Amino acid sequence: MKEYIDSKRDEIIQELKNVIAFKSVSEETGNPEMPFGEECKKVLEYVLNLGGRLGFKTKNIDGYCGYIEFGEGEEMVGIIGHLDVVPANFEDGWKSNPFIPEIRDGKLYGRGAIDDKGPVIASLYAMKAVQEKMKVNKRIRLILGLNEEKNWKCINYYKQNEEAPTVGFSPDADFPCIYAEKGIITVKLEHEFGIENCEILEVSTGDNAINVVPKYCMMRLKLNNSEDIQKFENRDEVHVEKISKDTVKLVAYGKASHAAFPAMGENAIVKLLRYLKNNWYIDRLEENGVFDIEAPSFLGGPLTTDESGVLTSNIARMKYENGRLKLYTNLRVPVNTNFDEIKKYCEELKEKIPGLEYSMDNANAKLYIDKDSYLVKTLTNIFNEETGLNEEPIAIGGGTYARAFKNCVSFGMNMPNDPDMCHQVDEFVDIDKLILGSKIYARAIYELAK
Repeated sequence: MKEYIDSKRDEIIQELKNVIAFKSVSEETGNPEMPFGEECKKVLEYVLNLGGRLGFKTKNIDGYCGYIEFGEGEEMVGIIGHLDVVPANFEDGWKSNPFIPEIRDGKLYGRGAIDDKGPVIASLYAMKAVQEKMKVNKRIRLILGLNEEKNWKCINYYKQNEEAPTVGFSPDADFPCIYAEKGIITVKLEHEFGIENCEILEVSTGDNAINVVPKYCMMRLKLNNSEDIQKFENRDEVHVEKISKDTVKLVAYGKASHAAFPAMGENAIVKLLRYLKNNWYIDRLEENGVFDIEAPSFLGGPLTTDESGVLTSNIARMKYENGRLKLYTNLRVPVNTNFDEIKKYCEELKEKIPGLEYSMDNANAKLYIDKDSYLVKTLTNIFNEETGLNEEPIAIGGGTYARAFKNCVSFGMNMPNDPDMCHQVDEFVDIDKLILGSKIYARAIYELAK
């Protein structure tokens, strides 16, 4: 199988470049012909056609998702990946266009290279290697989602209409193997908000996804007294643009990162809100730890950390409507903390800040499979044998499609101690590790299906 994958190296690289070129940011259109937008429709069709050219059975499931399959048998090994990506623009600081893939120093750069288009293509060619070189007794199915970075409507549609895998993995995290994923939930905090002697004209965080640390935040103000414009000065990484004699625009610039690792980024929303200190509501938020990215103090206590790590928080979006400021906070919740505890802490915060309203949405339950289970031990051993390492299974704050099914875990493709480039500027996949990942997946598919 390894020799087969080596022989397809150039083809794997080219097909990944072809897939990255689709700007497949998921858009919930309401259009039954393309429920997640034209680019997601096109990338799904392209990968399904590629699967067909490789000799596999394929199915487009009403534009919501699709699958590529071979083999026979009642049991099914599932590989669950996604083809949608988070937004990216050249202006964000990329060295090259994020949707025109480019190879530099043995790395393939482009949005989706490691999350999750690279792992999907690696898995597809791993399937082909198994089909060509080995005999298996189960069906192997690569499931392709299109709404993973937003609301998982694709995988929910799949579960309503198609067969669930018997066992499987999602190639959308880290090696050697993930045995636990934190719970994920979005908490919206809302309160009346105003700035003394100002009218708030606009608030924007661009097109930032809920699972990304925001790199941009803007607020435009009209001053009741034009002389007050002198009070607004550049400081604390907030740029002040004086648009007219009585209008200013405040812009904070941060650094994007995956919401599972908020410490790797710099939150532009928090920067802008801290610029507005001496505002009653902002000060109360800060006093109660809402701006803390790890173990926010209003969610403090022994239940917020365990073997899967500490509770983390990412204020991902900010809106201003009808005199009310709305903050959308993405929480990654340790596996031994249930969402009822989050609700209890939010109630306590509500008591501390009179007039505060909150809601909880997009709850995504934890994943936990025993480290000593057959699945976790098998995949971990395969990784260690193929790499010569001696790694132990790990827990993460990210959320993958593995938690959508029973008896599934996330498995690669990021290597131990490598930087996590998911959702980052200049996202890349190391080409040698892309090929190595495909070989590891081929071995895993065979072991689970033989």
